[in-house]
Amino acid sequence: GGTLPAVLNAADEVAVKGFLQGRIGFDKITEVVERVMERHHNTPLRTLQDVIAADRWAREEAEKAMEAI
Repeated sequence: GGTLPAVLNAADEVAVKGFLQGRIGFDKITEVVERVMERHHNTPLRTLQDVIAADRWAREEAEKAMEAI
C-alpha cells in the first residue's frame, strides 16, 4: 500500500517506454524498476497530491536509472 503501487507503476511505464524507444534493452526494464524501488521510501497516501508526487518522483528516478545503465 501507500505510495508503493504508484511508484512501481510509474517506473515500469518509463522503463517500457525507454525500451520501445530503443534507449534500453528489454532485459533492463526490471533493472530500472528495481533501482527506483530500492530508492523509494514508502509512505501512506493521504491525498491525491501524494499520489501525483510519488508518480512524478518515480518517473524522474526511472529516467536517471536508464541513463546510468
